[in-house]
Order: sequence, then structure tokens, then C-alpha cells
Amino acid sequence: MYAIIKTGGKQYKVKEGQILKVEKLDAEAEDEVTFDKVLQYSDEEGYKFGRPYIENAKVTGKVLEQGKDKKVVVLKYKPKRRYSKKTGHRQPYTKVLIENIEV
Repeated sequence: MYAIIKTGGKQYKVKEGQILKVEKLDAEAEDEVTFDKVLQYSDEEGYKFGRPYIENAKVTGKVLEQGKDKKVVVLKYKPKRRYSKKTGHRQPYTKVLIENIEV
């Protein structure tokens, strides 16, 4: 049994008991979050597709931690111009434990 949800502009295939890194959510650690944008649901009976979302379907999970990913280095360089610029970026994320899928 799995579901495909949409959060943070991305789509994720989730199962119960799965730990998932998503774009940062406004929730503290140990809070419960609900994803109501369910695009597809699948179980032993078959598939259910939404247009664009399945009505009355939701996926609940528990926030494990908030954090930042590894640094991504951005280097701009123009040869023969004595120009180089080095910057970095650490994307914030939320780690979520998927607890329940309801349709």
C-alpha cells in the first residue's frame, strides 16, 4: 500500500513507516502533520487516481527533526577576466515519519 503526495512543489511516493525528507514545514519536532494533497493511492484492491487530488484522502505523519542539508557550493568563474565568485547554500528540510494513509 502506498500513496503519492504533493508537498513543497514536489511529489513523493510514501508508505507507512517510511522516513522522508521534505521541504521545510512550519512544525516543531514531535508535531503531527497532515498531507491532504494525495495524487494517487494504491492497495491490494487496485489504484485510485485523483483529478488532481483524491477527495477525503490524507496522509498523516510525525515530524522527527528540522535540519539543513549539506552545503552546495556555487562557483562562478570567467576566464581571462580575473573574476571568480564562490558562494554556498544549505537547503532547510523537515524529516517526517509517515504513520497513516487514509482514503
